[in-house]
Amino acid sequence: MSPDFLPPGSVRSAAEVNEQIRALWLRAGGTLSAQERAEYELLVVEWAQAIREEVIEAA
Repeated sequence: MSPDFLPPGSVRSAAEVNEQIRALWLRAGGTLSAQERAEYELLVVEWAQAIREEVIEAA
């Protein structure tokens, strides 16, 4: 399921997603394959959603 379609509050924290992004870059050795790039893009969208959720909760 795309992060855009997750109900509010069901996303992982921004810190968790950021950790997964860092792990992806480490595994890839700094150069992403097409498949890794697609995974990275999904993670960035999920990270942005998590940031928005954290800002909304803080407000």
